[in-house]
Order: sequence, then C-alpha cells, then structure tokens
Amino acid sequence: MEIPEFTCLCPKPGQPDFATLIPDYVPDKRCIELKSLKLYIWSFRNDGKFHEAVTNEILDDMVRAIKPRYMHLTARFFVRGGIFTTVTAQHVQRGFKPANMPAMPLLAPESPVR
Repeated sequence: MEIPEFTCLCPKPGQPDFATLIPDYVPDKRCIELKSLKLYIWSFRNDGKFHEAVTNEILDDMVRAIKPRYMHLTARFFVRGGIFTTVTAQHVQRGFKPANMPAMPLLAPESPVR
C-alpha cells in the first residue's frame, strides 16, 4: 500500500505537514480494510503531531488493530524548511522468523531505509 495524501499539523506553528505513508506487513489472522484505513488516516488532518510521534502512533494503532506478524511503516514527509524527513518504524511479532520471508525488508537499526 502507498498513502500519498497523509496530512497533519506541525504542533509548533500549526502549518500543515504532508507525507506519503508506506505500510508493509505480514498479516496473521486479520488484514487492513482499506476504507477503514482511509478514514483513520484522515483523522490526523487537524492534529498537531511531530513526525516521529505520528509515525509511531500510526504503527502502534495498526499493530493493535490487526496484530500482524510483521509490520514496517515508512513515513516520507515533504520538505519543510529545506529538509525532507523520512521516519521508519517496525514491529515484529514474538516468534516470527524473518528467515521465512527473504523478500521482506526487515531492517536492523543500522540498515539503510529502502
């Protein structure tokens, strides 16, 4: 999935932040329903959130909702003040063996973002 229309507000000046969200996941018993995801993502439009905080909040909410085996969220924020920000966060379910999914990009803390 790719969500190119994510918006929230910067908590300091209140200006809008725009980002593309890219969630990748390995489901367990549940999957993400796209209309629900769209409505959830829209709920951030008037919220003042820092980039790192909102990325982690979205990942945590999605993990809580569907309990995936693995989830990785990349948030690519558009330029502000001459700086592009990319935030990544991931969840790995206890007992999930990444070796079973060689095509899935599991990131170590020191690994580059795709």
